Amino acid sequence: MRDENEANTLDFFVDEAGDPTLFDGKGRVLVGQVGCSETFILGKLDVNDPAALHTALEQLRADLMADPYFKRVPSMQPERRKTARAFHAKDDVAEVRREVFKLLMGFDLRFYGVVRSKSALLANVRRRNESEPGYRYRGDELYDTLVEELFRRYHPFADQLNICFAKRGSKTRTHAFRSAIERAEARFESDYGSRRSTKVTIIASTPPESSGLQAVDYFLWALQRHYERQENRYLELIWDKVVEIEHMDRFEAGRKGVVYSKKRPLITDQEAPE
Repeated sequence: MRDENEANTLDFFVDEAGDPTLFDGKGRVLVGQVGCSETFILGKLDVNDPAALHTALEQLRADLMADPYFKRVPSMQPERRKTARAFHAKDDVAEVRREVFKLLMGFDLRFYGVVRSKSALLANVRRRNESEPGYRYRGDELYDTLVEELFRRYHPFADQLNICFAKRGSKTRTHAFRSAIERAEARFESDYGSRRSTKVTIIASTPPESSGLQAVDYFLWALQRHYERQENRYLELIWDKVVEIEHMDRFEAGRKGVVYSKKRPLITDQEAPE
């Protein structure tokens, strides 16, 4: 386990679940339509030993690829460039997914997530359009806002902070990502009177190049299944590794924004079964 009182390096891997799209190319509302996610989620995974995680995931994939049981599984074929190239919870078959989750639960990992409801976002955009007719919603704007929110909240102090984020499509927005991180650090320093890290290194990568991105994808997929399908078993499986989940649009006790944690679980025994 990491000793948070000693000088250290902190490694975060950042990815998203769902997409920030609210409108199609002609400005028509997509929210509520089939195929449009109900939420947009950003998550970061604190990995204590990225090198060991990489070695373990690579070995697991090699073992599964050599297993005759998966010989004719489409996503396992090299030419499909899916599981044969990198683990991705949406593409992996259930048997593979179970093995990946089992492996991840054996590592020293901590997950943080921030959730936005797209119906609430749409309402916000419409209100802003009424006061600012020239305003046009952009998905990058939402993404950058969530990066700032995700990193402004507490995480351990470290001399060196390494952040690897997943490239979004063909875009590599390292400058915008860094600006959002700098705003988050400035807000933390303003609130608490100290900076959390002396040096921050930010890179953009892809899951085949980064096992940490494959891991955070699995955590995000589990959280997304809860919000999109009310399927809780995956979130229950990873909950021991969750530090906090902030739902920015949830109302409770007359206040907007709820943070879930070990002390305030997102799933309770009183919730209806699946």
